[in-house]
Amino acid sequence: QVQLVESGGGSVQAGGSLRLSCAVSGNIYGGYGMGWFRQAPDKEREGVAGISSDGSTSYANSAMGRFTVSRDYAKKSLYLQMNNLKPEDTAMYYCAAVRSSSGYCATFGPAGRHCFDYLGQGTQVTVSS
Repeated sequence: QVQLVESGGGSVQAGGSLRLSCAVSGNIYGGYGMGWFRQAPDKEREGVAGISSDGSTSYANSAMGRFTVSRDYAKKSLYLQMNNLKPEDTAMYYCAAVRSSSGYCATFGPAGRHCFDYLGQGTQVTVSS
């Protein structure tokens, strides 16, 4: 059983910053890819940022230059630093883990479509203008 728990969401004004965290627990070991999804009401799930087992990262075009994804293997944690937030960033943000050929999928900008076995419950980010 693998569990992902997100935290750090909230309400900010445009131009502000937030740092999302994701704690991983359960039977998961070794190198595995992780990522952040988001989904706004009446919109499709979107890949925001991903990080592979070797540390290489990928970003949606909308996130590039403003968001930074990182991870701490020892703490089994994933992070998303979001700067210069815009109202269009308002969405529920989800943490995902363990790259696979199916499962929870979304397009991560130029990196293409990635799927993961596990998805968290999400944390809400609301950006006001």
